[in-house]
Amino acid sequence: MVALAASAVMAAGAAYADDLALKAGAAKVDITPMGEALPKNFLGVLDHIFARAIVIDNGETRAALVTVDAGVIPDPIWQRVTEKAEAELGIPAENVMLTATHTHSVPFGWDEGYEDEIYEAIKDAASTLQPAEMAYGTGVSYINVNRNIIDPETNRWWEGPNYEGPSDKTVAVVTFETPEGKPIGVYYNYGVHAVLTGNLDLISGDLPGAASRYIEQSLGNDAIAVYSNGAAGDQNPIYFQQTYDLREIRIEDYAKRGEDISNAMPPGGKGMDRDNPKVAMLMEQQKQMTLSMGQMLGEEVLHVMRSGLERPVSEASITGTQEIVMCPGRNRLDKGRAGYAGVYEDADPLGIQLSMLKIGDTVIGGVNAEIFTMIAQRFKNESPYKHTMMTTLTNGMARTGYIPNDAAYGQYTFEVVSSRLKPGCAETAIVDGLLDLVEEVE
Repeated sequence: MVALAASAVMAAGAAYADDLALKAGAAKVDITPMGEALPKNFLGVLDHIFARAIVIDNGETRAALVTVDAGVIPDPIWQRVTEKAEAELGIPAENVMLTATHTHSVPFGWDEGYEDEIYEAIKDAASTLQPAEMAYGTGVSYINVNRNIIDPETNRWWEGPNYEGPSDKTVAVVTFETPEGKPIGVYYNYGVHAVLTGNLDLISGDLPGAASRYIEQSLGNDAIAVYSNGAAGDQNPIYFQQTYDLREIRIEDYAKRGEDISNAMPPGGKGMDRDNPKVAMLMEQQKQMTLSMGQMLGEEVLHVMRSGLERPVSEASITGTQEIVMCPGRNRLDKGRAGYAGVYEDADPLGIQLSMLKIGDTVIGGVNAEIFTMIAQRFKNESPYKHTMMTTLTNGMARTGYIPNDAAYGQYTFEVVSSRLKPGCAETAIVDGLLDLVEEVE
């Protein structure tokens, strides 16, 4: 039955094979854990979380752009979802970009619970395919900032807004509309960590969820806004309370119990006294900041859609491919979040999953890890295509930890110190690997 279904899908599109006429469909599925499904360490739901999908068809083949409000996408889920989409929906596995928003306000390790919902979103999107035009444009948003600074008190590396540090403000936007101009879906790409509500212990899509809701509300709730996580490994929201007062309060609370966390970062709201009026106020402000920044990012996407899109196309080729590149690994032998050089031993090489999807002259490079911004900027600068973006935490989850660019290894930031990769390999392996994949899909 699976083989017959796949054959039927491809046969149904045969009429479009000569001219590569585009069709697109979009859908979202609520994946919010409720009631008994809510993990015990969560206090409730701040806002609902979703799996969102856009499916594109050109008569010859199909592709899917999928994003889930999740911390990561475990390899088994990515593999099973894409295998099922290929077998039952005629979407080749190499043509799927399955991305996590990396919101820190969902239970890590809970990921196994939404596999069916991810597939349902893809299936629902495929069921709504209709003639479409695709357009690309870019804008800018200043809600992100490099998050690695020299602490003025300790003179060591720590987390905080580094206004002079590397940061990519580009918002890349790909739209799918009917020939009459009705929005079907928008795929947008930006590099920022979704950490604003991480201290609240409430389920939330964080900043990406707020942005997508704002876009969908503005376009009409039939349109789906799919966020694509850019190279955010060293990028935080520009106003992030956890690195200021909330952090100092938590350090003091732990110190009263005899525990020093001044060079650590406990997860979520652990250790926070919610009866403290200042803590309650700061947490409430974080909720407001999530909405504010989400609206700002969403409004920039809408601004691009109003006046920044290039001429739309109604026909396009669709090609995808994937590859694993290997880099030398290391195991850390000491502790401490940041500010000091780590002590390491050699470890086995680690694989980095690279994915490439080309739709017309738009190129989307995927990496299954948290990448520093300079790696993505180098890839975009060296790509032969003007319409190039990088989406991270895509198609599985690498065991590498953060992947800094080569120059950043000289800084004792927490991302560098915790990385399981030796310096000198990953930046070039990723950039050259993706550029090789670009050649494959031409």
